[in-house]
Amino acid sequence: MTISTHRRMTLQEYLNYDDGTDTRYELVNGVLVKMGAESALNISIAFFLAMTFAQLGIPPYRIGNKHLIEVSSSAVTAREPDLTVHSEASYEAVISEKQSLLRYDKPVPLLVVEVVSPGEPGEPNYDRDYVEKRREYAQRGIPEYWLIDPLRQLVLVLTLEGDSYREQRFTEQEAISSPTFPQLNLTAERVLNAGR
Repeated sequence: MTISTHRRMTLQEYLNYDDGTDTRYELVNGVLVKMGAESALNISIAFFLAMTFAQLGIPPYRIGNKHLIEVSSSAVTAREPDLTVHSEASYEAVISEKQSLLRYDKPVPLLVVEVVSPGEPGEPNYDRDYVEKRREYAQRGIPEYWLIDPLRQLVLVLTLEGDSYREQRFTEQEAISSPTFPQLNLTAERVLNAGR
């Protein structure tokens, strides 16, 4: 749901915004967009992946939950991935900020992960993750973007080639292939079931 305002917000206004509730928003083209409540499964998938990356030797401090990433759009936009695996440089950039924000002119993370909320093509949830964020993260230069879609029982690994992503699809017992993390030993089914 988009929150109507008389004018578009700046990034700093967004970072300082507090409506007195616990409602979370992303800033999209200068407009607040209310983020829906996360399902328990979506949260569990992100947590499972965070633990998996830690077991691969990624220092826990470089595994971010809900770190904002400033992306290019027709106006100011800040996205909040479900999971971010930082490079040392992107972590240093985030930690140096007052708020958890990776500014546009700073180094990119190694990976961002979005756990998709239910939706069909043309609906806001679907278009946000499959179309808008895909374009924005590619323009930002993020080398790898995962879409975890529990409804479709699908894991997409998107690898940046030039200015767009090459897509690999993984389902059921297929082993996920990640160019950034070649030592990864996970099936799509295990991710989609949060390690169960």
